[in-house]
Amino acid sequence: MISRRKILKSAATAAAAGLMPNIAFGQAAKYAAKIAHLEAPTQPRHKGLEKVSALVKERTDGEVEFTIYPLSQLGNARQMIEGTQFGAIECTVQPAAFLGGFNPVVSVLDVPYLFPSDRLISQKLRDGPFGQALLDSFDSRGLHALTEWPNGRKSLTSNKPLDNLEDLAGQKFRVMDSKILIDQFAAVGATAVAINFSELYTSLQTGLVDGQENPLDTITTMKFHEVQKNLVVTEHGAMEDFVLFNPAWWTTLPDGHKAIIAKTFDEVRPEVEKMKEEAMEKSLEIIKGANVNVRITDEAERKKLRDATVAKARDAYQALAGVEGEQVLKIYDSEIKKLAG
Repeated sequence: MISRRKILKSAATAAAAGLMPNIAFGQAAKYAAKIAHLEAPTQPRHKGLEKVSALVKERTDGEVEFTIYPLSQLGNARQMIEGTQFGAIECTVQPAAFLGGFNPVVSVLDVPYLFPSDRLISQKLRDGPFGQALLDSFDSRGLHALTEWPNGRKSLTSNKPLDNLEDLAGQKFRVMDSKILIDQFAAVGATAVAINFSELYTSLQTGLVDGQENPLDTITTMKFHEVQKNLVVTEHGAMEDFVLFNPAWWTTLPDGHKAIIAKTFDEVRPEVEKMKEEAMEKSLEIIKGANVNVRITDEAERKKLRDATVAKARDAYQALAGVEGEQVLKIYDSEIKKLAG
């Protein structure tokens, strides 16, 4: 399978040589693709996909046309992923958190503080051998992973105090169904309970759980701040999206079109990240104005939380992902040492 870096290199070569396709506008698309995802049209992921769609159509002179289906119009996460594997859908964009059942390797992204606070270093991790290893891990699972987009970072809310790390002990937090996330909370003496996202608001309201973890804009969109008293901005967990194509459809594309698509997704990524950061900043102001006790951690406290949770989370990941996971962690450790050093 050709790596994303090789595709991008071929794009530059083809452009320099004047080899990009030059078909007249107005023709029907030769390569039509449905792109399915979970988020609303107002959210950064969808806006980014709209930008990609317009640019790809323009740059391929109308030969490639994407039709975007937001809000789970083509099924739930599992149905969209399986639909892309089997060819009913040409592409889906899914959070890594929903992909662990199909590909345990990407569950490494559940490990807390895997990406540092520095956004530039985080992007270098995505663009380098670590990110490529995650993309390559989909090849044997019936999916072609083109690229990875950041989609915010998680913070903690609770109806009990969150004044320091020790306050987490004894509290119950809702998590997605992930052994890594369960062990993350166990490491600080808290209990993690896997609850469906659709049931989370009621679970917080009734006290079934004390708190939860999500990006700030998710907290306000779902109105969790209405039934939570405390927020601590930890940014402890990265929410990452993978752009997944059906391999059979992808292989039908000329190399020039593949290059254009890969280049365009990477070009639009910073805009999506900026929109996400702006949405989270606005959400923080909404939460502050909603009679919620808000606290923002500094790097020293984040390091303390990282030191307390990472070892158990990594052990849980290795047990889940086996030899593949062990190799991915080795690549990560080598890269983060070079980048952060």
